Amino acid sequence: MLSGLFIACAWLSSTPAFALQLAEHDKIRALIDEMVAEHGYDAGYLQSLFARVDLQPEVIVAITRPAERLPWYRYKKIFLNEARIENGIDFWTRYKSVLRRAELEFGVPAAIIVAIIGVETNYGRMPGKYSVIESLTTLSLQYPQRSGFFTSELKNFLLLARDEQLPPLTVKGSYAGAIGIPQFIPSSYSAYSVDFSQNGARDLVLEVEDAIGSVANYLHVHNWVENGPIASDVDVSGAHVDELIATGLSTASSVEALTRAGVKVEGNYPGATRVNLIRLHQDEQSYQYRAVFDNFYVITRYNTSVLYAMAVRELGLAIARKMRNWRMNTGVGG
Repeated sequence: MLSGLFIACAWLSSTPAFALQLAEHDKIRALIDEMVAEHGYDAGYLQSLFARVDLQPEVIVAITRPAERLPWYRYKKIFLNEARIENGIDFWTRYKSVLRRAELEFGVPAAIIVAIIGVETNYGRMPGKYSVIESLTTLSLQYPQRSGFFTSELKNFLLLARDEQLPPLTVKGSYAGAIGIPQFIPSSYSAYSVDFSQNGARDLVLEVEDAIGSVANYLHVHNWVENGPIASDVDVSGAHVDELIATGLSTASSVEALTRAGVKVEGNYPGATRVNLIRLHQDEQSYQYRAVFDNFYVITRYNTSVLYAMAVRELGLAIARKMRNWRMNTGVGG
């Protein structure tokens, strides 16, 4: 998901915002016409709404400096630290029964649910400071690389605000328009969030139960394999690894094929098990290698980065181990 795709950097610009001039932007006028014609909005209401929107140059600066461009040895320090692990233990302990219910209903291990929320918002502590409508409007108009995507998300946000009775001008999120404790973009909020608290509303901003259930549902819908492996250590000393490194975001090889190529995958996996070999910067001069399985790539549906998926796996593993709550069949360490 886009929510984790970009992480705010300390050096963000402080360029001031400026008011949207509706007369200057055909794209927003066309969006208003579409929302009126196809979704029954009042034109005057939308015109008044956008008249109160400020464009935010800061989000353009932020989106061009994603943390996922960092090498692994630097990226992992953002998330794999004692504070984030201890906060994860506290979160898991506090919501143990809710997490267990999500495990049973969706087949996703608690450690992965906790880790995703930990990576996204430090367990709800950092849900985002940007106006979602301002971020999406700015990206729609001023980020041509993905203008179509963000225009679509702006439409989805307007529909979401109406359907869930959210005040569109005050909803805060990431500078990429992701919302709430688990950082769902508007289309994902509409499609995958669940009322896990069973109180009649899907609230990812204030309801931790809904956030937990929604993360689990998201992974479940994207084909999470219950009790399936995520990643494994490997011995590549006998392999020509450059020819084996995966480039896509799906498994393309098998354990048997890697074994024939000289890669020893730790663990007992049938030869036909789908797998890829990935390479991560261990430091400035060397690499570490991992075998990654289908569930690893399910995590990348949340954020299309192997660094993100590995951070989630490693954080979940660290929290579970430190809690002394490790179980062989959770799928987190397999």
